[in-house]
Amino acid sequence: MSQGLLGKVYDDGKIIIRQEEPGDCMYEIQEGQVEVVKEKEGKEILLAVLGKGDFFGEMAIFDREARSATVRAKGEVRALTIDKRTFLRRITEDPSLAFRIVERMSRRIRELDSEIVRLKTGS
Repeated sequence: MSQGLLGKVYDDGKIIIRQEEPGDCMYEIQEGQVEVVKEKEGKEILLAVLGKGDFFGEMAIFDREARSATVRAKGEVRALTIDKRTFLRRITEDPSLAFRIVERMSRRIRELDSEIVRLKTGS
């Protein structure tokens, strides 16, 4: 999705988005890694570690709901912020972009389905 390194740099441990805060944009990781964690009853549950080329926060583009998880830098991270208007413009310029986003989201849903089955069956 990115066209060069224009994003913001986040230092190790810096929170990029916080669970339950409102959101109106998504992010693409240009360099480094982030941790996606869910906070529940005062504990953190690691959901994923994402790296270069991955994106996060995309649900805010579609539903404008509160953030579902916290994302923080794991080491130094450069991430590009993409608001809804920019996202829609980019899809107009390159319709295959929408397919790639849905493809990644589908992969995440399949992973979550597998995790739910594993948790429910204890295997």
